[in-house]
Amino acid sequence: MSGRQNRNGLQIADELVDFIDNQALPGTGVTPETFWTGLARIVDELGPKNRELIAKRADIQGRVDGWHTARKGQPHDGNAYEAFLRETGYLVEEGPDFEIDTVNVDPEIALTPGPQLVVPITNARFALNAANARWGSLYDALYGTDAMGELPASRGYDAARGNRVIAWAKSFLDEAVALADGSWAAVDGLRVESGALVPALANPDAFVGFGGAAEKPDFVLLKNNGLHIQITIDPTSDIGASDPAGISDVRLESALSTIMDCEDSVACVDAEDKVGAYSNWLGLMKGDLSEDVTKGGKTFTRKLSGDVEFTTASGEQATLKGRSLMLVRNVGHLMTNPAVLDAEGREIGEGLMDALCTTLIAMHDLQRDGGNSVEGSVYVVKPKMHGPDEVGFAVEIFDMVEEILGLPRNTVKLGIMDEERRTSANLKECIRAAKSRVAFINTGFLDRTGDEIHTSMEAGPMLPKGDLKNTPWIESYEDRNVDIGLACGLKGRAQIGKGMWAVPDRMGEMLKAKIGHPQSGATCAWVPSPTAATLHATHYHRVNVLARQDEIAAGGARGTLGDLLTIPLLGGRNLSDEEITRESENNAQGILGYVVRWVDQGVGCSKVPDINDVGLMEDRATCRISSQALSNWLHHGVVNEAQLMAAMQKMAAVVDRQNEGDPEYTPMAPGFDGIAFQAACDLVFKGRVQPSGYTEPVLHARRLELKASQG
Repeated sequence: MSGRQNRNGLQIADELVDFIDNQALPGTGVTPETFWTGLARIVDELGPKNRELIAKRADIQGRVDGWHTARKGQPHDGNAYEAFLRETGYLVEEGPDFEIDTVNVDPEIALTPGPQLVVPITNARFALNAANARWGSLYDALYGTDAMGELPASRGYDAARGNRVIAWAKSFLDEAVALADGSWAAVDGLRVESGALVPALANPDAFVGFGGAAEKPDFVLLKNNGLHIQITIDPTSDIGASDPAGISDVRLESALSTIMDCEDSVACVDAEDKVGAYSNWLGLMKGDLSEDVTKGGKTFTRKLSGDVEFTTASGEQATLKGRSLMLVRNVGHLMTNPAVLDAEGREIGEGLMDALCTTLIAMHDLQRDGGNSVEGSVYVVKPKMHGPDEVGFAVEIFDMVEEILGLPRNTVKLGIMDEERRTSANLKECIRAAKSRVAFINTGFLDRTGDEIHTSMEAGPMLPKGDLKNTPWIESYEDRNVDIGLACGLKGRAQIGKGMWAVPDRMGEMLKAKIGHPQSGATCAWVPSPTAATLHATHYHRVNVLARQDEIAAGGARGTLGDLLTIPLLGGRNLSDEEITRESENNAQGILGYVVRWVDQGVGCSKVPDINDVGLMEDRATCRISSQALSNWLHHGVVNEAQLMAAMQKMAAVVDRQNEGDPEYTPMAPGFDGIAFQAACDLVFKGRVQPSGYTEPVLHARRLELKASQG
């Protein structure tokens, strides 16, 4: 940071002052004096409460640690454990039934189930790709991935594979938008007569409209389970010329919503980084973000897609949104940032800064037609909250933000990430705390697993990471999230979401497995790419999620609190030396592969090869699991420090090999003395004392150290 300026007693980095005053504020009607006075008020009035809530986390964790330590060697008593958690305030008293009353929620969230993307806001190209992933080519998604069982054999066009793609897509159409007679494979032409599609559909209401001339349309629009399908017709194209009906593509409404992430998938440690994140969010909210992209030796400018214009079945002109509905994920309550110092020279809560800055920026969208939200709402996903008090604090923050910015109360809608154990155990009361703002609850099973390990660190050694998915707590956790969300009236008002598919190159496996998310009653689920969103969209055509939710609600509650609180301990299971070594090296490799890019290159989320060279999407949540798993085993003597260090050094060499083609990569071996390697070791050897087992404090400190060393 180049310097600081005093604004209402706050010491603010020059970069942030310049961005707010000269880029973010103009056009909003908010003056610099109003903004900086408001930020000072937030810091003064809410900063102390923020610190108290973090201290409460530590106090409760200390009591839980003490309870387990005092009973070391004794059989676990679930009833006594639950009673203890109630005494400490970990579990709160559950109030009467209620329903949320959130209003002005956009249809992509309230009414239409579909895929959701999460993308680092610091990468403009990724952000634009995600925003434009509202529509995707099913032909391309099938041809360019292993969705049909194998990858393309060569870079040239494979006609046999192309025919299989077309057959797959038309079989899908037969299921999603069946014809009244025959199959889509036999269609030799498409036209519109008297407001109806010819050939006729089994459900005539599935016909939405068309582009071009009725007798010879450029495309037809169909609809199933609330999602649109665009059948593109171009007999002059290579694909269309070989199709009896001239069909050149089947385009699916894919990523209905996208979380633009300022948190888990980014590496923002100072004012320079924060301004980069806020600048991209500003471009998205103003609609003018662009990025020059070079492919195949050609450079072009990527920008936000326009809407889809068409003629309705009744002959009127209409549009469909061409972009994903954008939410912004703020930082949680824990972290601070040196971009702003308070009157006593302390870094302010980064979440407090995010709340005011991202909402201010979203005002540009609220003041223009045809933008992000048609309902005049701002969607903020709030992660890593522990229990109802912290959710209530988030509501208090945005009450103040709206007052400062002159926005109507409850303009900001909140997404509650159900990813901490104290939140999932008290989910009903967490939702109640934000009942007029909540527009989203989501199971973040990655962070939730990390917190499961850390919360019960003193209870004993945990099962290997892969086995944690098959224990009672996680099934209860996933079921209760849906059951409680439905009981609290989220259907028709808010999303109930599920977590990420973390293997972006294995779309065939995803097509088989991820249909389980809509079948579970979830109205959205995370996918790692626009291509994955298009493939996952087929699941929402096959499963009527809203009807499935009615079935689930009629069946009564499933997961129990007792199951949720069942600790996934290793127990009497004896692991072989080979199993211990394999698990240790697998976790070490994942940590190192992620951390070296985070610290050295500032990459907060990327596809990292695992120990078997399979690319996995890694972010701080996956790193949290691996580091806490190793810390737990170290603490309980399953492994010793020398064994873990040997695994770390061995895997550092593996990660070096996996990155040898990256000219910006700095090898960790053979010296093992770089800042990135030290950061990875800190996460493992000091993991037990990290707040809630989070990786952020270590990563931020080491990234700042590296940036300082580079001047």
